[in-house]
Amino acid sequence: MDLVGVMIGSALGGMARLWLAGRVGRIVGERFPWGTLAVNVSGTFALGMLAATATRHAWLADGFAWRLAATGFLGSYTTVSAFSLQCLLMLRGGERSRALLLAALSLAGCVGAGLLGLLAGGGAGAGG
Repeated sequence: MDLVGVMIGSALGGMARLWLAGRVGRIVGERFPWGTLAVNVSGTFALGMLAATATRHAWLADGFAWRLAATGFLGSYTTVSAFSLQCLLMLRGGERSRALLLAALSLAGCVGAGLLGLLAGGGAGAGG
C-alpha cells in the first residue's frame, strides 16, 4: 500500500509542479526561473506544515498519508534537479550573478518557508 501512495502522490505532484511553474512563467516571464523557485518555496512550506501536523497526529507521521503527501506528492512537486540544472546553465552561459541570485533566493526562500510552515502547522521553531 505504501508504494501505491507514493505512486499516486508522485503523479499528482508532478502535474502540480508542471502547472504552477508554467503558470508563473507565463505571468512573469521565463528569463529567470521564477516558476521553479515558486514550486520549491511553496513545497517546502507545505512540507513544514505537514511535518508539524504529523508531530501531533501519529496516523499522518507513520503511514499511507505521509507516503502519499510527503514522499509522493511533495517529493515529486519540488525539484532540486531543475533548480541545480538552471543554476549550472546560467553559470555556463556566463550569467554568474543570476545563478548566485537563484541559489540565494532558493536557499533563503526554502529555509524560511519551511520554518513558516512548521510554525503555521503548530510545530516548534527551529530550536525544537
